[in-house]
Amino acid sequence: MTDIIEPSEVGALGIHHAGCWECDLSDESLGWSGGVHDIFGLPRGVSVTREEAVGFYAEHSRAAMERLRAYAIRHRRGFTIDAEIRPATGGASRWMRLIAAPVCDGDKVVRLHGLKLIV
Repeated sequence: MTDIIEPSEVGALGIHHAGCWECDLSDESLGWSGGVHDIFGLPRGVSVTREEAVGFYAEHSRAAMERLRAYAIRHRRGFTIDAEIRPATGGASRWMRLIAAPVCDGDKVVRLHGLKLIV
């Protein structure tokens, strides 16, 4: 028996897929690892704006994520949320765990970064 879980095809989403991300608050630019692209059903390496990314969230998850994000920036706190997203490839929605932590310069949050994984 093997512990390795292989996707059914190259680029397909594996069962335990995860990736790293960051958002520069000065211009809202995103940095995503290949795993985050996979979670959202987007080709690896494609640039994604924050506006495009939040468009994949189901409305109830987007609203909750935006509230937590604002609180995290205001109070220099991290957060975790399970969010429903609709991948770019279409089909059924999926649940993703978003883990975020602030990166500070003195007392000011300059970036958020963390992990996203399928749950």
